[in-house]
Amino acid sequence: MNNYIEIKNIKIGDGIPKICVPIVGKNEEDIINSAKEIEKVKHDLVEWRVDYYEDVTNPDSVNAILASLNSILKNTPILFTFRTRAEGGEMDLSKEAYLQINLEAIKNGGIDLIDVELFTGENLVKTIIEEAHANNIKVVVSNHDFERTPSKKELVTRMQRMQNLGADIPKLAVMPVDKSDVLTLLSATDEMYANYADRPIVTMAMGKNGMISRICGEFFGSAITFGSVTESSAPGQIPAAELSMLLTILHNYS
Repeated sequence: MNNYIEIKNIKIGDGIPKICVPIVGKNEEDIINSAKEIEKVKHDLVEWRVDYYEDVTNPDSVNAILASLNSILKNTPILFTFRTRAEGGEMDLSKEAYLQINLEAIKNGGIDLIDVELFTGENLVKTIIEEAHANNIKVVVSNHDFERTPSKKELVTRMQRMQNLGADIPKLAVMPVDKSDVLTLLSATDEMYANYADRPIVTMAMGKNGMISRICGEFFGSAITFGSVTESSAPGQIPAAELSMLLTILHNYS
């Protein structure tokens, strides 16, 4: 059995995949309202997709919202994510600005996990990992391909690279062209989980074809699945309430 990570009494990698709900508001009011709605629905983690926020380059504004989110969400772990446009995000930034936003969030201390994209560059990834770990923050190293599904070998290689860099949670999201691509993603997940991973991993196939991958993670080794409450952050996300029901049914009858 792979090691799990415990954050605020949430054991990621143990039992039923944990449900992470995104917040994608463009302004403070939308973000706070989303957090209040999320509190009404079964969830385990919240991802603040800060690339949607219109004042993302203002650290004082970002820190103020993180304080509000912690007040509303209480003991829910918060994942801080700036998704670049190249990987499906809402905004382009220089690597320097991307690094600064992430380091400011780490310094502020209002987050529990932070996402850094694998292909932003090895030195940048290592810098964020080192700073996060020095501040007791876990790191999701991620890669999102909205165009295709790479080969099984390539998917496993990317997850191994994330792990070797020091990711606490390697994460892969791919876009299937057809159903066989979903099988490729699930097979790669199973191989990584069974043969190489010594920590939780997260994988998903996006869109309608990939929806099944958001439900069956417990059987292939994916530890977190993403569900929506107010708005989704990626194609194929299932409403969190329905997702919780489906995960519970599969767990209880497996």
